[in-house]
Amino acid sequence: MGSQPTASGDFQLVIDEVQPEADGVISIRLVHPGGAELPDWTPGAHIDLVLPSGLVRQYSLCGPRSDRYGYTVAVLRDEAGRGGSLEVHRHAEVGRKLAIRGPRNNFALAPAETYLFVAGGIGITPIRAMIEAAEQQAAGWSLHYGGRTRAHMAFAEALHGRYPEQVILVPQDTNGVLDLQTVIAKAPVDAQVYACGPEPMLSALAAVCDIATNPRTLRVERFTSVKSDDAGQQENSAFEIELRKTGVVLPVPADRSILSVAREAVVGLPFSCEEGVCGACEARVLDGVPEHRDSVLTDDERESNETMMICVGRACSSRLVLDL
Repeated sequence: MGSQPTASGDFQLVIDEVQPEADGVISIRLVHPGGAELPDWTPGAHIDLVLPSGLVRQYSLCGPRSDRYGYTVAVLRDEAGRGGSLEVHRHAEVGRKLAIRGPRNNFALAPAETYLFVAGGIGITPIRAMIEAAEQQAAGWSLHYGGRTRAHMAFAEALHGRYPEQVILVPQDTNGVLDLQTVIAKAPVDAQVYACGPEPMLSALAAVCDIATNPRTLRVERFTSVKSDDAGQQENSAFEIELRKTGVVLPVPADRSILSVAREAVVGLPFSCEEGVCGACEARVLDGVPEHRDSVLTDDERESNETMMICVGRACSSRLVLDL
């Protein structure tokens, strides 16, 4: 049956609703074609949409978690993007089937007494589900939400209407950019900071959190991978990978990724973004020293060297042994 997972882990779902949420933003609700419940998920999770062209794009689940029969995502039409959002908007018709993978969560909400949420533009999508969870936990929270104009800010009216004291909207055309230094300075000392938005906002927020009188714990989700200047200037070198389960040793040339090499030996190896942001290709490292170039793992996870994202990661040692 089309709704059963394929060898690659795809599920066929059908578009049940399409709603405009802001200028250039639509929400899409996908349901099981047979009306069955869908697997549960947690705030911060995303699904992969496998588009008719074969492109795979990740979108955060932003509907109510209590909706056990539907997955809702919101998609910004990005004319300057790589084509995925344009294809989603073009094919967003009620009744159309789309393959999905997931849900997966690389941006999980940890228990806390107080949260500070910061969103920029379409970065509101994972934060919306986190707000619902914070409310259910009876935790304190506030949201600072910036966007180009109020008309471009998805879910802004609903969120501010429901939580007028906790939701601070900052449209750039009337209020300027988010004053992150003031936002952090006024936040409770024990607040856990969760942020999603464009890279300049996230980089600025990380800098403010680091130099704050009381440094805050910050978790972010990025739209694209971020490489350090050193990594960007460093030339790739060749190395070997040993795939322990498969029983082969393969060379990885300087101009190829671990993922592309491993896929030749491992049928159905999961992957999606190929930019180190979605976590689909995470592999356990059994031996050797990986070079992490992803935007998924935390600093502690990188230091442990227990796993890596093989779409962008490379090796500091001559051989990596992977649990594949």
